[in-house]
Amino acid sequence: MSEIINGKEVAKSLRESLAAQVVELNKRYGCTPNLVVILVGEDPGSVSYVTGKAKAATEIGIRNTTLRYPDTITEKELLDVIAELNANEDIDGILVQLPLPKHIDEDKVIKAIAVEKDVDAFHPENVASLWLKQPGTQPCTPKGIIKLLKTTGVEIAGKEAVVVGRSNIVGLPVAKLLLDNNATVTVAHSRTHNLAEVTRRADILVVAIGRERLVTADMIKPGAVVIDVGVNRDSRTGKLCGDVDYDMAKEVAAYITPVPGGVGPMTIACLMENTVESFIKKVTK
Repeated sequence: MSEIINGKEVAKSLRESLAAQVVELNKRYGCTPNLVVILVGEDPGSVSYVTGKAKAATEIGIRNTTLRYPDTITEKELLDVIAELNANEDIDGILVQLPLPKHIDEDKVIKAIAVEKDVDAFHPENVASLWLKQPGTQPCTPKGIIKLLKTTGVEIAGKEAVVVGRSNIVGLPVAKLLLDNNATVTVAHSRTHNLAEVTRRADILVVAIGRERLVTADMIKPGAVVIDVGVNRDSRTGKLCGDVDYDMAKEVAAYITPVPGGVGPMTIACLMENTVESFIKKVTK
């Protein structure tokens, strides 16, 4: 039976540490970090994520504003909003909630955010800094995964890690961070030939593919650490579920993250940490 990696508890500890840090920053500089989140449309998942981010920011003491726009906003109008936020020296973090309507080029929007205010770390310069081992902002979910592993006491160095998923948001960055922590890393995807053979080699298995219960218990090495990044709607129950068949996998794995309550809370906590770090860079440069 697996030990559950409780992302809520680890995230709570990080948020408490950040709240104390924000108090000290306010005493020293007379102001606190400021985060602006842009929400386009009314997608229920996006609304829920944005609400969670605003709640976390408020609890920590980070000033925050959510700018809501209809999904009919034009690409130019959205880019103009970002340009105004970039020019506002009082704003430390800018986040545009994805996905965006199809008529808006997400890559263009991501590139438009000033790199020093890109707290999601999706800007090409932040992506490049990760791969080049240069100073920069780390993407929230991969950063949170590494924190979860280390807080749980999982040894990364020397282990064989398999990452199922190759997106620039989770899959590739978490693979790079695992490499930086001296793991041997294989990146796979849903069409990898004999995927089960690949995943069964993993001491640390990270699944970020967006397909409900893609990974079953027979695909997991006994005693492995399983990090499930997926958030899907279970076609059988209508409830949220991950990319891993949790009920069966927990009988095989040594450690496993649940969905919800695993990686998700850490993503938000790391977003808050990135915002605080952006503020510190601004006031100390």
